[in-house]
Amino acid sequence: MTSYGKIYKLTKEGELGIVTFDVSAEGMNTWTREAIDEAGGLIEDLEKASDLKGVIFISGKPENFHAGANLNLLDEMKDPEDTAKAMGVFHTMFNRLEALPYPTVAAIHGHCLGGGLEFALACTARIAKESKTTLIGLPECSLGIFPGGGGTQRLPRLIGYGAIELILKGKMLPAAKAHSTGIVDLLVGPEGDLLKEAIRFTEKIAADPNTLQRKDQDFSQIDAVADMARQEVLKVTRGREIPGPMLAIKAIQEGAKVTLEEGLKIEKNLFVEAVLSNQAKGGIHIFFLKTMSDKPKNMMTKGFEPKPINKVGILGFGTMGRGIIIDILRNTQIPVVVKDVPQALEPGKTFVKKILEKLAEKKKLKAPVEDLMGRLTVTSEYGQELKEADLVVEAVFEDIKVKKEVYEELSQLVKEDCIIASNTSSIPLNAMAQYVSRPERFGGAHFFSPVWLMQLVEVIQGAETSRETVDNLLNFAALIRKRPIVCKDHPGFVVNAVLFPYFMKSLEFLEAGNTIENIDGAFTRFGLPVGPIRLMDEVGIDISYNVLKGKGMEQGTLKNVVGDGRMGFKKSGKGFFLEDGSVDPTVLPLISLKEKREISAEQMQTEVLTEMVKIGHALLEKGIVSDPRMIDIGMIWGTGFPADRGGPMKWADLIGLSDELFGKTFY
Repeated sequence: MTSYGKIYKLTKEGELGIVTFDVSAEGMNTWTREAIDEAGGLIEDLEKASDLKGVIFISGKPENFHAGANLNLLDEMKDPEDTAKAMGVFHTMFNRLEALPYPTVAAIHGHCLGGGLEFALACTARIAKESKTTLIGLPECSLGIFPGGGGTQRLPRLIGYGAIELILKGKMLPAAKAHSTGIVDLLVGPEGDLLKEAIRFTEKIAADPNTLQRKDQDFSQIDAVADMARQEVLKVTRGREIPGPMLAIKAIQEGAKVTLEEGLKIEKNLFVEAVLSNQAKGGIHIFFLKTMSDKPKNMMTKGFEPKPINKVGILGFGTMGRGIIIDILRNTQIPVVVKDVPQALEPGKTFVKKILEKLAEKKKLKAPVEDLMGRLTVTSEYGQELKEADLVVEAVFEDIKVKKEVYEELSQLVKEDCIIASNTSSIPLNAMAQYVSRPERFGGAHFFSPVWLMQLVEVIQGAETSRETVDNLLNFAALIRKRPIVCKDHPGFVVNAVLFPYFMKSLEFLEAGNTIENIDGAFTRFGLPVGPIRLMDEVGIDISYNVLKGKGMEQGTLKNVVGDGRMGFKKSGKGFFLEDGSVDPTVLPLISLKEKREISAEQMQTEVLTEMVKIGHALLEKGIVSDPRMIDIGMIWGTGFPADRGGPMKWADLIGLSDELFGKTFY
């Protein structure tokens, strides 16, 4: 056996070489600097190996072949010349691998993604084992970049036009689908021996190169196909030309017309442009945020042992209570008891069952709907069912008097170690804590509507909330598969506080004579899913109005609109918009017009985003959050802030706004 540093080991099986690789310092094999450096020595020896008739590459990790480029290395790329050199190293390595004088076979089990698949594409052939963990694809476009290690050139030459969709959508295929698509040449069943099959297959190719039947792809229609692909991308991005996918199309289109060698040069130059863009930096940042928040346990105190949750109580069977129950039933085995007035119980059960049935149709449930509903108990009394709960989430009407009554009754009933959480969106946690016995076990769990579709939950620590309670609420978030952020008590907590200028500035623009269409259009062009006026209409115009009233603020337009009975089209049948989505002309006279000021889309974006960033900075300065990542996670998964922007705090860093405002960056 020959070792090449810590990662690559070469052994021989007859006249075949078997290269086992394992980036042992990482959970998954990635192209770290060490892995790249050691690969050079390995390939040099393989080029000299006159006694070999073939080589097999197989991972030393049981559930991972290769996950591609190390994103830290990509994120560190700043200089065009240095980036081009770094990509040249990848291209040279894969070109040398492709040019070896004998067949090479990638034996794939587990994730084979990005630069890992590009490595496998440089081999003569690929063999893959069927398994739940085997996924094969090029997901780079989802990060704001595109496959830059040969993927835009070798994959289309292998499977034709189908490669365009796989690359642009970042699809990850199971082994069988990758085989039927033509990416994988031989499929090994779940019980098969991957290495033995790889040895047989490599020997077969070495004995007869015609074993692999490959056709030349016809790219005579590449220009038309590329134009169609661009239009599809622009539909998804609402007309925004994000560099990653658009440059990927250009690399495929131009590369298909020239030799592979020339195509790789085109790809490299375009990749440098993509990876150095702000959208790529934002997309990579989001990947790191997702990785961190995918596992709420990463946010818990080190060594913390969560309290077992054997039953959950929900107070309130309205919109939020129903949503929380749906997520508990579909993601856990925990029984749930919900308490509300008698007339709310049957409508609540009907709604929960209806949503579960829809999820079942989409194959998003692990058990039959009837089994899930069997774990739900409804009651209109504070009785034994609630007394047994280990966690109770309050989701009653947003009225401090109602909540006071609920907490005082609940505190007399539940166990002393029962965790109590409020789903409040507007009432300060500290104002409610005085009504809870042992307030250290009381915290906030602010969900977003509709709960079963929205990933985010804000875990709020009041003045008396213990860290143990916060950790237990993080554990609950993990159980129901939510993405949490942690903050201290504050008006609007994180998301609604940062989102506040989105509504206030838009009303200011409206009262300055700018049209609803132009205001909403400015922010959908920025990448937000819904403009501020439409969002107010969909959530309920009266909610925004009441929030402002609670702050002691008078807003003329909202006062007029709500006074006219317009709570939003979905809520009351009339608001700012009509059923067809167009602006209701009868709402225009209700706008409280002030001094006219025509504002461009870019200026609207700048004014609103600057205010958001200032609020985010204030949350950090006050210690409401301890990490800017909490703000970015909240805004991306709570409001649909465009992922390629990286969140408002990362966006401010990328465009230089944070340095301009505060003399430093957030990250």
